[in-house]
Amino acid sequence: QVQLVESGGGLVQPGGSLRLSCAASGTIFMLNTMGWYRQAPGKERELVAVIINGGSANYGDSVKGRFSISRDNAKNTVYLQMNSLSPEDTAVYYCYVHFNQFHQAWGQGTQVTVSS
Repeated sequence: QVQLVESGGGLVQPGGSLRLSCAASGTIFMLNTMGWYRQAPGKERELVAVIINGGSANYGDSVKGRFSISRDNAKNTVYLQMNSLSPEDTAVYYCYVHFNQFHQAWGQGTQVTVSS
């Protein structure tokens, strides 16, 4: 059993920044991939960014150059630094982890709203 606790969402003006955090706890022997997906109203869930245990990252096309993902393996925590936010980034952001080789878990989601 793994629990994911997300934080950092909220309301921000266009051009602003936010930092999301997701801390994993529970029976974890190995955290493989950690990352973020998002889902806007009426749209499918899409990749934002993922980072593997070795540190390599992959980003969705719409966030490349604006968002940055990182992880602290000692804290089992993944971060998403979001800069130059636009209204199109408004969505529920979900933390995702692939752990103990075969298992995956999702966070409950945190709302990010970009509006003036």
